[in-house]
Amino acid sequence: MPIPQKKIYDVLVIGSGASGGWVAKEVAERGLTVLMLEAGPPRIPTRDFTEHIWPYQLKFRGFGDQKRLIENQPVQRLCYACDDYSHQFFVNDHENPYTFPPDKPFMWIRGRQIGGKTFCWARESYRFSDNEFKAASRDGYGEDWPISYKELEPYYDQVESYIGVSGSREGLPQMPDGQFLPPMNLSCGSILAKKVIEEKFGWRVMPDRVANLTVDHRGRPACHYCDQCQRGCFTASYFNSPSVTLPAAVRTGKFTLVSDAVVSDLLMGADGRARGVHYIDRLTHEHREAHARTVVVAAGALESTRILLNSKSASHPQGVGNSGGALGRYVMDHFTIEGAGGAMSSLRSSKREPVGRPCGFLIPKYVNTDNRRDRNPNFLRGYRFDGDGSQELYGHAFLMPELGDAWRERVCTDIPYYFGMEAQGECLPRRDNYVTLDPNKKDAWGIPALHINAGYGENDKAMAKAMTSHIAAILDEMKLADITMPKPELSVFGKNIHECGTARMGTKPEVSVVDRNCVVHDARNVFVTDGAVFTTQGCYEPTLTIMAISARAGEHIAQAFRRGEL
Repeated sequence: MPIPQKKIYDVLVIGSGASGGWVAKEVAERGLTVLMLEAGPPRIPTRDFTEHIWPYQLKFRGFGDQKRLIENQPVQRLCYACDDYSHQFFVNDHENPYTFPPDKPFMWIRGRQIGGKTFCWARESYRFSDNEFKAASRDGYGEDWPISYKELEPYYDQVESYIGVSGSREGLPQMPDGQFLPPMNLSCGSILAKKVIEEKFGWRVMPDRVANLTVDHRGRPACHYCDQCQRGCFTASYFNSPSVTLPAAVRTGKFTLVSDAVVSDLLMGADGRARGVHYIDRLTHEHREAHARTVVVAAGALESTRILLNSKSASHPQGVGNSGGALGRYVMDHFTIEGAGGAMSSLRSSKREPVGRPCGFLIPKYVNTDNRRDRNPNFLRGYRFDGDGSQELYGHAFLMPELGDAWRERVCTDIPYYFGMEAQGECLPRRDNYVTLDPNKKDAWGIPALHINAGYGENDKAMAKAMTSHIAAILDEMKLADITMPKPELSVFGKNIHECGTARMGTKPEVSVVDRNCVVHDARNVFVTDGAVFTTQGCYEPTLTIMAISARAGEHIAQAFRRGEL
């Protein structure tokens, strides 16, 4: 939909995912006119959601057209959620290329559609504490966030109360409690693991905290436990922006959404302020402009930074936000130690237990918190664990050598029980982990592609050894059979889809891009509100914090308009 050329909106938001949805909701509800540009198309539940489709209804029985996946999505197919059912939620890698050094592979998983990656995220919703916000003050490495947990706490409350997060209140300082709906139940295997781990290690084992509804909430029904969340959700029983925040913005009458609008760069005036954006129609490749008094970049950490780097002008020759040379620096992504588990012989059964829980258990960070017993001087920061215990019916059936009646008999009467877990560690913000524009490679719309140069450091590797050792100790205490030890190698950088940093928050332009209110230091009517602004990453998933920061930034934008500053 072409935008009237003379129309000037109060706020232009780039991106419609977790961050953009919250900013749009907050500013529109405060009376500002909002234009949202999304690079991808809308998703239609009757066409694109597949959570209730059975394998026999698909041509390839759920295994997917491997030739097509390898051809069009060679990177995206490496994500667990990109398969025969849900490949439509992920980009075409040929249209959206990026590059990296041969010795530093990076896995960039991307979703371009109205809602971004909120259709297929893992829904894990954790608060940061001052362990994360003030990490530098604790151990002397890097920079603190310019905000504290106390400042962000009311916005965590606001987001949780609105979207619905299920969880248990545990009273742990390193993982603050929230405004929770009732928690999911632990499985039989997880209950057994909880008993062993809490007795032997002194670590709390709790139901995971997820943005799945356990009761009806704000007009949305509770989860029906189909356990296929990455395929979309007809009932909107988990948070995604098209079902939750974007409708709130629409109800104000102040909100305009344009899909298939691939933003290339910001239009910057001689005074150093943004006038709007230049974008390209995804389907027709027509070049267009949109104008606003304020621009909010919320396209996802690396995509937001690509737009800022590409926004070169006389007033911003190195890109918007790059006057101090920090734009693109300090890329972070969690690393995981995976593949550990074994059989729980005591729970082997001929009776199927109820299945369908969209979450397992969580063990919060203990290492290098205030708990002296779990301090490790070999590295900075720490890690957390997650996992689950469940019956292994289908995998067991596929691997059985029997045929016919003998096979059916064993499938029905001999169901093994499997326990698996992993550890997720904090990646330090390092200046030599960075992104730049590739001078030669361009995407399908002629926009320079991103070159990503990021690898693990010695601190990450030392932490990984401790993570592996702790997992091995837990498996031993669990007395499992047929134990599989964790894989020794770290996950590929980017694989966990928690990329953060590159336009981080701070007080000094030489080491940061935005201030405490997400305002770009050298362009005072440009805001960045997604994971790009993270100063540190912690070992917890970033999405809830992204939403809280975005709600806070939306409030600040509205207040700045009232004061006449924007």
